[in-house]
Amino acid sequence: MKAHVSSILLGVQDMDRAKEFYTEGLGWKVQSDFGISVFFESDGASPVGFYERHGLAAQVGTSPEGSGFSGVVLTYVVRSEARVDEVVAEAQAAGATILHPAGPLPWGGYGGTFADPDGYIWSVGYSEHAPDQPYAE
Repeated sequence: MKAHVSSILLGVQDMDRAKEFYTEGLGWKVQSDFGISVFFESDGASPVGFYERHGLAAQVGTSPEGSGFSGVVLTYVVRSEARVDEVVAEAQAAGATILHPAGPLPWGGYGGTFADPDGYIWSVGYSEHAPDQPYAE
């Protein structure tokens, strides 16, 4: 198996709320809306989509219940500290919960963290020390 993710599918409680957060709040564009799932334009990266949480859990054979830190963080790498600030502010204005305000990180980078309305954690970061990062923009 290669170190590659073909797509990222998030189980959400409320499809309309999730679509509103990502499209109206963060400016994402819907590529495909199948009713039970939605995928967004990905600019060549692994596509991100949503599926109703209970249905997705049933499909993969697990319980939809869960709370707290899942052990997964979605990372969004940008090319400047100013862009980190902008993305975190954009997410907050869209209704995200800021978990860690944008600022210097212990390892020398700069970043901030937010949770979307379903609790999925996004880490927005920048580091001048790693010019070969997989930049999102």
